[in-house]
Amino acid sequence: MTSLWLNDAEIPARLRLTPGSRFDTVVIGGGLTGLITALLLAENGVEVAVVEGRRVGAGTTGATTGKISLLQGTRAQQIRRRHTAGTVRDYVAANRDGQQWLLRFCAEHGVPVQHAAALTYAQSAAEIGKVRAEFEATKEAGLATELVAKLDVPFPSHGAVRLDDQAQVDPMATLAALAAEVESHAAPIYESTMVRGVRDGVNGDLTVETEHGDLGAGTVVLTTGTPILDRGGFFARLTAQRSYLAAFRVDEPFPRDMYLSAGQPTRSLRYAPTPEGDVLLVGGNGHVVGRTRSEREKADELLRWTRTWFPTAEPMQEWSAQDYSPVGELPYVGPLLPGRDKILVGTGYAKWGLTNGVAAALALAGRITGKPPSWSGALASWRPGELKALPSATRTNSAVAQQLTAGWLRMATHTSDQAPAEGCGTVERRGVRPTATCTVDGTTTELSAVCPHLYGIVRWNDAERSWDCPLHGSRFAPDGTVLEGPATKPLTPLSPPHTHDLA
Repeated sequence: MTSLWLNDAEIPARLRLTPGSRFDTVVIGGGLTGLITALLLAENGVEVAVVEGRRVGAGTTGATTGKISLLQGTRAQQIRRRHTAGTVRDYVAANRDGQQWLLRFCAEHGVPVQHAAALTYAQSAAEIGKVRAEFEATKEAGLATELVAKLDVPFPSHGAVRLDDQAQVDPMATLAALAAEVESHAAPIYESTMVRGVRDGVNGDLTVETEHGDLGAGTVVLTTGTPILDRGGFFARLTAQRSYLAAFRVDEPFPRDMYLSAGQPTRSLRYAPTPEGDVLLVGGNGHVVGRTRSEREKADELLRWTRTWFPTAEPMQEWSAQDYSPVGELPYVGPLLPGRDKILVGTGYAKWGLTNGVAAALALAGRITGKPPSWSGALASWRPGELKALPSATRTNSAVAQQLTAGWLRMATHTSDQAPAEGCGTVERRGVRPTATCTVDGTTTELSAVCPHLYGIVRWNDAERSWDCPLHGSRFAPDGTVLEGPATKPLTPLSPPHTHDLA
């Protein structure tokens, strides 16, 4: 499953880390937040470097829908239920600053942007209340939204809240321009360099430990989706979610605005220009990572829905993305530990990283340079109102505990000597070892089924052919290599891979 945005992406491969260097700030993560944070710091004379475990854009940014919108589904009402009207206004102000910064950057660097209205629509009569609540929450927050009774769309709709003049972009084209601009300021970007940890160094510095050696830093900024360091327990304050997207060739007319359903299952639509003509993007069917019976069925259901309402739709590409939702509804931007500014973090964008992620970069760079935005307190990583999120955090971590127990029990009751069929994976007990076995491209691989983060039992993702941990969203390739999540170590191999004749 490969993102549409990777088709024509012109992002050169970069060298891995050469150990021994030292920088004022080391940014870990080469997505939108990481690159913009590095750029802002470099523009302010800070000596900065970016360290990316895979390639620039290999994480969430490269798989996003590319919407740059201040109307964000039902986010405003969700935040308002937990926080004051002033906090919601600060959240909107943060996202507006993020939106405007990104649009200015794209205009100055020749990155194409399409302007369109954003709509949160009701799929059924039961969702009308959410649409109205979003209208009220956004109006209270100062957005020029309006209620629309009828929509000219082929799929079921019962009205919407609309915000004009929002935007959409190709996220990989944006990242390519950002990476080039970062390097033009003599700030290196190291790729294929997995960070293993951060420890105290000499003379008050930090030491960033990577698979290729150590790197010195005065300050470290974590922009890795979910923080890869467990200090602060952010893995327990976030829910990792997987959602699906597909691009379609469509002969009939299709909507030119950006649509997002108010309820479940989620339906997200936009158009995207390509060299061969405009295509329709449809996304949705999200779920907590590792906690669905079949990821392939989730992706297939999205295809069926699209073909139902757009009869000429022909799928040309499908992919998925991982996002992290905060238990307190607001992003976490600031110190990893209260009162300690040596390690900073930006996370919890709840699928709206093209505005929240830029806002996080503005706040992180502002904190380091002593010029934080006025709204930054609303996005603080540690805030007094965090106690209000405790009930949600308790529910989230209760579910994690259930998944931990269920995984070990389920594994203990299944044993087999048969290798999985091509494209399949199984988790079984081999003696005392929980064993994850998969066959991909004719090669069968046996690994420890125990996630090295907090010892959950991984599950096979039948859509992306990966091992996913249902506890906190760590994901691993068929050979055990870390793909994403809080885990920093691979799944342990239990035997050498062996190949089969695919014929």
